[in-house]
Amino acid sequence: MGAPSNTSVAVSSRFALTVTMFAEADAVAPVCSWRALYGEQGWFLLTVKPIKNTTEVSCTLSVEKDPENGYIPFLVAFACLIAVALLYFLGLYVSKLHCTRVHCHCLQHKPTSIELNSAESPRPAEEKPKRRRLLSLDTFRGFSLTIMVFLNCGGGGYWFFEHAAWNGLTIADLVMPWFVFIIGTSVALAFHAMMKRGVSRIQLLRKLTWRTVILLLMGLCFLNYGPRDGPLSWSWARIPGVLQRLGFTYFILALIETFFCLKDLDRYQFGYWWAPLRDIVLYWPEWVIMVILETLWLCLTFLLPVPGCPRGYLGPGGIGDDGKYPNCTGGAAGYIDKLVLGEDHIYRYPTCKELYKTTQPFDPEGILGTINSILMAFFGLQAGKIILMYRQQPLSILKRFLNWAVLLGIISAILTKCTQNEGFIPINKNLWSLSFVTTLSCFSFVLLGIMFYVIDVKNWWGGQPFIFPGMNSILIYVASSLLSTYFPFNWEMKFPNSHAEPLFQNLLGTSLWVLVAYLLYRKKFFLKI
Repeated sequence: MGAPSNTSVAVSSRFALTVTMFAEADAVAPVCSWRALYGEQGWFLLTVKPIKNTTEVSCTLSVEKDPENGYIPFLVAFACLIAVALLYFLGLYVSKLHCTRVHCHCLQHKPTSIELNSAESPRPAEEKPKRRRLLSLDTFRGFSLTIMVFLNCGGGGYWFFEHAAWNGLTIADLVMPWFVFIIGTSVALAFHAMMKRGVSRIQLLRKLTWRTVILLLMGLCFLNYGPRDGPLSWSWARIPGVLQRLGFTYFILALIETFFCLKDLDRYQFGYWWAPLRDIVLYWPEWVIMVILETLWLCLTFLLPVPGCPRGYLGPGGIGDDGKYPNCTGGAAGYIDKLVLGEDHIYRYPTCKELYKTTQPFDPEGILGTINSILMAFFGLQAGKIILMYRQQPLSILKRFLNWAVLLGIISAILTKCTQNEGFIPINKNLWSLSFVTTLSCFSFVLLGIMFYVIDVKNWWGGQPFIFPGMNSILIYVASSLLSTYFPFNWEMKFPNSHAEPLFQNLLGTSLWVLVAYLLYRKKFFLKI
């Protein structure tokens, strides 16, 4: 055992730790072993000593300082937010009740966005129907953006507000795919409206090209590096990024829609045997393109030879897989990025770096993953087409949303075998794996369907406060990213090792950006590109 000695180590409170003790460095059998999850800020004393007159060893674990319950600040904050929401809805109810008793005219029926397009809506024959904005889409966008701002602020230091180390899902992994899904839905609605107004396909092409260029420039110029990188150097500047991914995704999807968007959809409602599936049949060329793109992703991912790595490798490299493939982080996806962009121009701090001790750079917004990002946006495009095709039938829209959610959920279950690591294609945000896309698209159909029913069909909720950042999403995202290290969004904390102060700081910063979005909404200032 050697001479008595003491040593101190810090262990993660996120994962359970397995401790195994051996009497000698080359011993085969351990003298003691156990697995436990250690609480935050706790002090634990492990005493290992030989038992007198025997060859056995005793291992004793004692608690020197009880760990803290780090979830209490989160639960308190969550309860406060729920209380504020309940008070808000109670205020709305009381206001409507008062309006009913005192001013009956306040209860005149307000047609929904679906009803406004209905032939049964009473209006003068010469008056054109006034179309309302789809508020549920703005609310969904704002909901995703608000969570994204909170996560970028720090998420209170909780592990579930950080990206998964490799396979699996956390809350942080949800928001960008939702945003991509919303891009697709917005493209469907916007392009159809422009076609109805007589905008030519050449004009659409110019518009989508301009938007793409602006997104790429914003990503490269403003959000390409952080304070830990120091002054920007072109020798190591990161080329991919969030806005770059959104820009390329938008460009490809909008380009496809420019060529195959249909102006008159009502003529296909009846008289065709395939009319119940017209939201798919009418756009069969787009589906063919998506099948080709996804086939390309599958072939590159599972068939492309990667030097020093097995075909189809989807692991993190490093010490993962017992350290067999330390330089294979991301398999084909990582290899393509390094081959095309160069190691110096992709992300140097992948989420797998800490846990799996990886040494290779890997970019979660890389080239290969963009294909599945386009697929995610395409499912959003499909949601938009369902809304357009069945705009006079809200129940049909909800049924189709549910059907898509169930179908995509089943596909996800098959691909993952309902496990984190043992499936054919595990859920992985870094790779933007196929199962990741189908799972998040399933969630998106459910969330958009719920918001559509509550906001646009029943008018039970106006989408506040999420609708405010949702209508100024680019401005809020870029501004919050650029000013994230400045007061009052950030300050030097007195208790950085607890969750209470970081959570307060991050919630305050997020609330301030929602307030900014509200003030811009009141001023009717909306940044569009």
